Amino acid sequence: MRKAFVLLSGGLDSTTCLYQAIHDYKPDDMNVSRVHDMLDGHTSKPEIDWVEAVSVFYGQRHKKEMDYAKKTCEQLGIKHSILDVGSLLRGDTVMLTDDSVGKVEVPNIDYSEIKGVSPTYVPFRNGLMLSALTAHAQKWVNANNQENLKVEAGIYFGAHAEDAHNWAYPDCTPEFIGAMANAIYIGSYMQIRLHTPLEWLTKSRVVELGDSLGVPFENTWSCYKGEELHCGVCPTCRSRKQAFDAAGITDPTDYAA
Repeated sequence: MRKAFVLLSGGLDSTTCLYQAIHDYKPDDMNVSRVHDMLDGHTSKPEIDWVEAVSVFYGQRHKKEMDYAKKTCEQLGIKHSILDVGSLLRGDTVMLTDDSVGKVEVPNIDYSEIKGVSPTYVPFRNGLMLSALTAHAQKWVNANNQENLKVEAGIYFGAHAEDAHNWAYPDCTPEFIGAMANAIYIGSYMQIRLHTPLEWLTKSRVVELGDSLGVPFENTWSCYKGEELHCGVCPTCRSRKQAFDAAGITDPTDYAA
């Protein structure tokens, strides 16, 4: 018995990871065409119970991303859980969780203009979220452990190569991922493995992969500002635009600018 747990923010990368996990963890007696039918909406009410999506609320100003995660899961018949890590990642020095009156605005710049640590870096966010997800998955493993039944779980994390470039996000680097993968595997009695299928891909390659898997990009949210529309000028919006352009795939996103 095995199950995949996907860290799903509701963004383009994590949603692509979700679709990849659906394929990777499909039941042995289910053929690929059946999975494609479920993802393409050719079945009236798909119920993909071999995958669970998990979103984490940490006080992010762009919390509407979780609404997109929820919508995707509802369409696919996937269980969607939300873990709340409280105030651990909040503070007036953290741009993405700053809710003060005079909060720092998300910069309207390109990632290529960022030198050193990204201004949108949330200290050890991915370490905390992966730890919480591991604990969540471990409970499922423990609940299903039976004599003579092998139980294992996989955790999916959507960091890609551009996240790690120049160590703008140190918790997306191969060094971080390798260390966390080892900690998760050992700390779970060798029952949970970390999967990072996008680790070596550029953002445009992620778009290409998502397109091949049938990801509904219009149902994903990237903008860190969390306004009515994608702002179109913050680092994540610019990266999203550039990725679709480089991949030669139509971008279905409505941008304010």
